[in-house]
Amino acid sequence: MRGLIFDPFAGISGDMVLGALVDVGLPVAWLEGFVASLGLEGVGVVVERVNRRGISCAQVRFELPHEHAHRHLRHVLEIVDATAAPAPVRARAAEAFRRLAAAEAEVHGTSIEKVHFHEVGALDAILDVLCAMAGVAELGVEACFTRPVPLGSGWVDIEHGRYPLPAPATLKLLDGVPARDSGLAGETVTPTGAAILATLTGGRRPPAEFVVRRSGFGAGTRDPEDRPNALRVVLCDVEPTSADLLLLQADVDDMPSEYLPPAQEALLAAGAVDATVASVGMKKGRPGHRIEALVPESALEDVLAALFRSTTTIGARYWRVERPALPRVEETVRWRGEPIRRKRVRLPDGTERSKPEYEDVVRAAAAVGMAAYEARRAFDAEVDAITPGELG
Repeated sequence: MRGLIFDPFAGISGDMVLGALVDVGLPVAWLEGFVASLGLEGVGVVVERVNRRGISCAQVRFELPHEHAHRHLRHVLEIVDATAAPAPVRARAAEAFRRLAAAEAEVHGTSIEKVHFHEVGALDAILDVLCAMAGVAELGVEACFTRPVPLGSGWVDIEHGRYPLPAPATLKLLDGVPARDSGLAGETVTPTGAAILATLTGGRRPPAEFVVRRSGFGAGTRDPEDRPNALRVVLCDVEPTSADLLLLQADVDDMPSEYLPPAQEALLAAGAVDATVASVGMKKGRPGHRIEALVPESALEDVLAALFRSTTTIGARYWRVERPALPRVEETVRWRGEPIRRKRVRLPDGTERSKPEYEDVVRAAAAVGMAAYEARRAFDAEVDAITPGELG
């Protein structure tokens, strides 16, 4: 299983996450193309190499139109939903902003609908979140982990006034995430960085053993003298295990079926490994739907919260399950000039089979002017000529 370990030894912010993803292998051309595809006018991306106390890092910043927008959650979600980003990416981005709104609402004693986003409602924060979620997916990451987050000290001036560090809403966002007193002065964790980290990792610590594939550093804007202000990430292979998997199940009979796909996406964004919906007959002959999600035990609380938030169910059940898994590898190959991710597995008899990602096939088909099903058939016929990577 492809894993990504966040090592925020000096802190974390949205731009640090993007820089680290680029440094660990996310193609700059892909990032530029993704930003261009979002449909946001006047937005550009700049990637540079910078030095932070002797460490060469990637730094990502956005060129943005001038704006004074102070948005509510619904405004941000409308922007996210209107982009051309894949549905799972939009779902994870929306989940990050819902976390931000919930933290702000709890701190200020209001509702998430009334929360007024300031810095985190600006276009650069929206782009940080969208690009981070999309970049992790593009790298083929299946699980994210984090080492303890260093908490800074001091004070910060924000829209509401002068606040102690870490800012109250930022600390709320880190509920369930390992943290430590760092002794570092200043803001080490931004609200956007905390939301991205909490959404992607759910506070999961790295496994005891993993195989390092690549590592990279993303630079923060500041360059203090007492530390390299950078985020390190480690792209790795992790042995999948079923020891902590739970099957979460709920039935609904009072929810329009067209709203079930967004609920599935919300469960996946919250950390579910898989999510399905099936038609069932309920008591008194009513038609209904059964929602099932395969959930790591460490993500159960987040997935349950997403289930109750995105569906009309008032209860759920779960139990431990075993999931034998075939050895697998996810890789990106080029077909007719288009990058397509495919997953290869090895069967017990030693033979292999592979399957390309549906969304990549659809995108590639449009690019080369073919019907999607024809592109899939052509891909299957031509892909054997592509030399595969090692399958452990």
